[in-house]
Amino acid sequence: MENQRKTILFQGDSITDGNWGRNQDPNHILGHGYVYLIAAQLGLEFAQSQPLFINRGVSGNRVSDLYARWNEDALSLKPDLISILAGVNDAGRIIQGQPEGATDRFERIYRQLLSETREILPETGLVLCEPFVLQTAATANGWDQWRSKIDEYGSIVRQLAEEYHTLFVPLQEAFNQAAQNVTAEYWLWDGVHPTAAGHQLLAREWLKTVQQSDLAIR
Repeated sequence: MENQRKTILFQGDSITDGNWGRNQDPNHILGHGYVYLIAAQLGLEFAQSQPLFINRGVSGNRVSDLYARWNEDALSLKPDLISILAGVNDAGRIIQGQPEGATDRFERIYRQLLSETREILPETGLVLCEPFVLQTAATANGWDQWRSKIDEYGSIVRQLAEEYHTLFVPLQEAFNQAAQNVTAEYWLWDGVHPTAAGHQLLAREWLKTVQQSDLAIR
């Protein structure tokens, strides 16, 4: 029996966005980050099944922003797999004392998003990526807050992955280990956004988790 074409959707903030093209130009449609790298590798390896990769990351998004556009940018697309990476903007708004960070909605909205997805798309696989941060000149101011909040969010995402029986992609420790050998800025130029090498590290960890699971792209 011929394999049915799989649709893989990536959701998140600027790390996922990667300046993806908002038109149908295949040369730019996936952006220039980890989404592109994952699609390039799996698209080559499984060309016969022609997996379809979609990037709907939006720069600056918090989990509540993802939820606000979830109908049109996720559920209506009916993907076979949804990968989510978010949290750094939720933390940033709180740490910087911005109005959007008046309350911490990360866990409650993330849970609602997952509940609705399970209800509407029960057969869709879910991949939850751990948010991450490194100490650089850009994150040195308020570093204790950054470390504490991102660690808290990482624990929440891991817990949600267990509750909703999704895959969990651990990323913080991978960046911690990488930053022991080379400067943090080499991987995350401002402590948050990956460089080319950082995106490759992220893609490597994602592939390691997903391709060794029941949700593997084939």
